[in-house]
Order: sequence, then C-alpha cells, then structure tokens
Amino acid sequence: MPSATRTVPAAAPRRSVGATPARGAKAPTLRHERTFKAQGVRLLAGVDEVGRGALAGPVSVGIAVVDLERQKPLAGVRDSKLLSPAERERLEPLVRRWSVASAVGHATAAEIDSLGIIAALRLAGTRAWGAILGAGVIPEAVLLDGSHNWLSPAEQLSLFDQPVVEAACEAPVHTKVKADMQCLSVAAASVIAKVERDRMMRELHLEYPDYGWDINKGYATAAHRDVLRAAGPTPYHRVSWRLLGGELQGTESPDEDPQDEA
Repeated sequence: MPSATRTVPAAAPRRSVGATPARGAKAPTLRHERTFKAQGVRLLAGVDEVGRGALAGPVSVGIAVVDLERQKPLAGVRDSKLLSPAERERLEPLVRRWSVASAVGHATAAEIDSLGIIAALRLAGTRAWGAILGAGVIPEAVLLDGSHNWLSPAEQLSLFDQPVVEAACEAPVHTKVKADMQCLSVAAASVIAKVERDRMMRELHLEYPDYGWDINKGYATAAHRDVLRAAGPTPYHRVSWRLLGGELQGTESPDEDPQDEA
C-alpha cells in the first residue's frame, strides 16, 4: 500500500461550476472561511479525513486551499458522504482546478496498527501538508472538520509516535464540528480524499476480490465481516482492531458508520 500524496496547483479561481446537487442538503459556503480575513488570512486550507473507521485500507486526509480574496463558490460540492460515487468522480477534477492547491495523504493499515489511529491521521495529514508546501503554496490557517486537532504536531511524542520526516503543519489549526457539511473548503477536501481512497480500494480489490472492497471500500459491511470470519484478515486489514467485535484479536474498534461507503 503506497503512502503517497498527490497535489495539484490550480489555475486562477473560477466562477461557480454546475453540478448535480445532493438532494435535500443545504449547500456549504465560504461564509465561515471568510471570517478569517479579519485575522489577515488569505490562503486557508480546508482539511477532512476519510477511512477512519474502516476495517481495511488506509486512512486518507484531503486538503483544499482557497484564496479568501478571490475564490468563487463551486456549485454542487457537498460533504462526500452526501454525494453518489458518480457525483464525486465528476466533481473531483473540478475541485482540483478550483482550489489554489490540493493534496491527499495516506497512512497505511500497517501504520495505523503501529501508531494508532490519531497518530496515523496526523501522519496522513502531514504528508498532504508537505505536498501543498511542495507546490509552493503556504496556507496561513487551517480549518479542520471535527472537534479534535489531530493535525498539529504532538506537543510531546507518545511511546507510539515516531518522528515524521515530512514538514509538519505549523499553521494555526481551527476545528469546527460539521465543517464538512457547512464549509466549502472542507467539503471540497472530503471529495478529493474520498475519490482517491476509493480508487485505492478498488485497486486492492483486484488483489483480494473476495472481500468486496470495490463495493464496501474496506468498511464493516455484513458481507465483509463474513469473509473475514471465514478467511481471516489480509495484510491490508487493521489487525490491531477488533475486526469482528472481539472475534478476532485486537485492541481498537471502528468508530465510523460502516453503511454505504461505496
């Protein structure tokens, strides 16, 4: 499993681009992001993760950087969970072009087992952050979905943390619950992270087709657990987790809804 990042410097910000909106969902905006202009922030990075609660595959962190002085809204973007696979695939290149820069970083199942999920999130996010910096873009602030800042460098390394060679995120990180639903930069980050991770899981499905990763993307569906029960875990499973609710040895349990993750 590669731990790669992908970054795409974008052209000048574009006006709204049409796309099919998620039904019944209120569109995220740049309203919250623009409040950071009062602090002198121009380049802001929206950050979101996908794959945190999966049983197999990487955890992935997306970053989409917006220019608060020039950015126009991008129509159709929602939190990735509210979009169909076809909608996400159509929006992903639009998000890449719309963003000042974008990147997705990954931490493998083995790294999750070795470090724990929070440190693995930090590692994946740090890889994405390093790709943004490598593109010559330096965000002045970060807007992170959720209530916990797992992106900033740990103040003190735990026994499970390992030194990271990538450039750590030194910008101020601001957390916001449901930012992926309300904030366009974070929703955009969720789309590119979801699309890239889903592609990785489809590739891994070719290696282990019995587990249905082309459909469940590594999440704990009944069919996925049935195969785990019969055949056991693969090298891409997070074996430190209680993969079958205690039936397979491990120390952690998934913390994300395993329903439709196609």
